[in-house]
Amino acid sequence: MDNTLMNDGVLEALAFKLGNEEYGIKILKVQEIRGYESVTRIASAPEHVKGVVNLRGTIVPIVDMRIKFKLGEPTYNQFTVVIILNIQDRVVGMVVDSVSDVISLTADQIKPAPDMGGALNTDYLVGLGTVDERMIILVDIDRLMSSEEMGVIESIAA
Repeated sequence: MDNTLMNDGVLEALAFKLGNEEYGIKILKVQEIRGYESVTRIASAPEHVKGVVNLRGTIVPIVDMRIKFKLGEPTYNQFTVVIILNIQDRVVGMVVDSVSDVISLTADQIKPAPDMGGALNTDYLVGLGTVDERMIILVDIDRLMSSEEMGVIESIAA
């Protein structure tokens, strides 16, 4: 496991839901959590880039993770939230179905991500965290918003 994600042997993660699955990202990447609001569409943007919003003078690209992970048609309701992230000195919004809570995981609560053998790109998975009866898919959000994808986001925000 990548120890850069842990502070003092503990990973503090924000847990969120996409469909029936629960995911977690390092809490230090999170700037704020907001309700979903309409976005300004950008022509020729990839399908998972919903558009942009103006957040206190900063143009923030909004990525819908349900579309990115191909988890079916997204529905937007009172539980839908946008997690505002700081990634590589950029501000990006990530649409998720709901936010659960902040969890603390020790190294022994985190198992390595299974190797899906090329069928699935798992480069961005940190591992699987277990808290009580919950299994949380831990995502390295920097890797997920890869440099290639950040290039797309960069050009949209420009």
